[in-house]
Amino acid sequence: MSGQTLSFYITLSLLAGVLIPIMAALSGAMGRTLGNAQIAALIVVTGAFLMVLAFTLATAGQGFDWRRLASASPLQLVSGFAMAFYLLSITYLAPRFGVGNAVMLVVAGQIASAAVIDHFGLFGAPHKPIDFMRAAGLVIMVAGVVIAQTAANNIKAQD
Repeated sequence: MSGQTLSFYITLSLLAGVLIPIMAALSGAMGRTLGNAQIAALIVVTGAFLMVLAFTLATAGQGFDWRRLASASPLQLVSGFAMAFYLLSITYLAPRFGVGNAVMLVVAGQIASAAVIDHFGLFGAPHKPIDFMRAAGLVIMVAGVVIAQTAANNIKAQD
């Protein structure tokens, strides 16, 4: 992998990570404003659909052979349910539990599930076994997220 490709992947990953709590805060605020988390989530996912549709039509959509869809597994076809679950959950939780608390636990869950997926090579992911160093890094990442959010909650409690 070239340095330029690696830089692009890192930048794209970080940007996606930055946008997750922003989406959580905005969708949670919209749910609170509307008085209905489900309607807010529906509006957010409709916006997401429209963006993906526009991007697809502008780039890779032309010439797609829709017959290839038959080769996708049922699990692959319903993978969007995970996004819907996240969106519904975070839209409900953010104004009640706090964006930081909700995202902290989401990140901890992501770290754990990503490690398991990599370790076993699940869902076609590259097989990357968990050795001692990787396990230590995963524990440190989760601990860092928990410590940072615990500190934020303690500061808020003292105010």
